[in-house]
Amino acid sequence: MDTDWQTRARILQDLVVMTWGLNLLNWTVLGRALDWLGIRPRTWIGLLGIGFAPLIHSTVSHLFGNTLAFIVFGWILLLRGIPVFWLVTFTTLLTSGFGVWLLGRGRYSVASPLYVIDSVHMGASGVIFGYLGFLLLNSFFDSHPLALMSSLIVGTFYWNLLPGLLPQQRVSWEGHLFGFLGGALLAYGLPAFAPWLAAP
Repeated sequence: MDTDWQTRARILQDLVVMTWGLNLLNWTVLGRALDWLGIRPRTWIGLLGIGFAPLIHSTVSHLFGNTLAFIVFGWILLLRGIPVFWLVTFTTLLTSGFGVWLLGRGRYSVASPLYVIDSVHMGASGVIFGYLGFLLLNSFFDSHPLALMSSLIVGTFYWNLLPGLLPQQRVSWEGHLFGFLGGALLAYGLPAFAPWLAAP
């Protein structure tokens, strides 16, 4: 494996290890004290969550599912180049985060109007759905062979994620939707970043 491939693999490895380490610390030592770093819609403190919420997860299964999707989608993006990976990552982090902060559920009732929950949106699924939107749609606007290949792979094996864009309780579907839209818009607008992406 040459240095370039090692660098790409190291990016995924470091992000996965950092996220798992942070969550294990939060669950076992800190008593979930870091949960407040999730996005609380339309609150000033919730703005911090736009940057931190993708790192914080509610359960092991939540983190495990997102990790698998992150590795698959992240590696496909890295095949397009490290700058493309970071551009899609930060764009969809911002679109999903600000979308949730502006329009996400702040409070909702479960089973009864008397049982009301304050929503704290957390997890990397907004970014992952951003990856999904970008990879599915990029081939419509880009003739690069990897764009077509990634659309075919993702469309064949991960189409079943699309219902996650629809409203549902106990799931931050708003983050999924705004992340997906951010990825889709970037798929269309990627040529505008061509000079930066081509820089050494």
